Amino acid sequence: MSIISTARQSRRVVFAPRIDALFRQYLGQQLFRLETETVGVAGAELMDSLLRSRLANAEERPTFKPVLGRTVTRTESARVMQAVSTDVRTALKKPLCEPDLTGAWPRVPHNYLRDLVFGRERLRFRVLVDRKLELTPKLTWSAITTGAAMFGRPGPEVALSTLARTVLEAETFAERRFAMYLYRRVAGPICFTVAALVTNAMWLGSPFDDDLSNECIINETLRLLPPSWNILRVRSPQFTEIDSRIGKRDDVLLLPLLSHRDPALWDAPGDFKPQRWTQLDAETHPGYLPFGHRSERCWGRHMVLPLASRILDLVRRNGLTVDPARTQGHVHLHGLLEVADVKVVRR
Repeated sequence: MSIISTARQSRRVVFAPRIDALFRQYLGQQLFRLETETVGVAGAELMDSLLRSRLANAEERPTFKPVLGRTVTRTESARVMQAVSTDVRTALKKPLCEPDLTGAWPRVPHNYLRDLVFGRERLRFRVLVDRKLELTPKLTWSAITTGAAMFGRPGPEVALSTLARTVLEAETFAERRFAMYLYRRVAGPICFTVAALVTNAMWLGSPFDDDLSNECIINETLRLLPPSWNILRVRSPQFTEIDSRIGKRDDVLLLPLLSHRDPALWDAPGDFKPQRWTQLDAETHPGYLPFGHRSERCWGRHMVLPLASRILDLVRRNGLTVDPARTQGHVHLHGLLEVADVKVVRR
């Protein structure tokens, strides 16, 4: 499936075959069977009912799934989120400066965010935010285990993020390894998600009209290319009670990627129209779930949105846009939904 024509130039988005098949087969449908024991749901009302019926369990929380067979408690997850929130607030107070953001996106904004939020920390921390760790869980395990074995606290003259200090407070190897997994779970997704979001925005709409707000650009980008594009809920008796088509053994895959393009919910659903958000409410619009359901919004959204806006400020101030020679962008199926290998240049 190819989409989106910008106001000034035509660029195509080519999705991975499995994503393309979802559009071709199920766009506009409310409920459909994906596999023998997996039901897909894209109807706004049904999604709302299912997500309101119960909160996510430990296995369904993407950032805080069990680590090394140990459940991450709400207290532990709140502690690391508070730490990283402190780091993000500190980063947002820094002057914009003059970073060179030209080059290959999403790598360029990812590295900018890593340095902005977490600073020049020791290698054992910096490697945990590296995009290469996404290639295989074995790389992540190796980086974390090696880092946890390197016991020692740097002197007070060494700059550390608040999040890194939570790791160094651990007294045993097992506790340090657990803490480093949590570091990775929160630090990595912030950089990955914001980098994917601003890269998608650049591909869909740059150069941006002066009268468009960053908020409208971000909301529309999250509609068409939400980095987190599905929500999994494992089988539950509540689901069958809500809709008898969902069997007792069926897992449910809710698909905001489809509800965000449902022609019953959106005017010109395939077009990039940021101005639509001057009239719409991103918190309440039916079927719009870029950060999950309002009953339990993703904790990271209050960090992702201002960081993305900061990068867009730099993009707009410095006159950056996608290389005009690039007319086809590919979205692979590697976790987050992002346009790969976008070359950004100065106008």
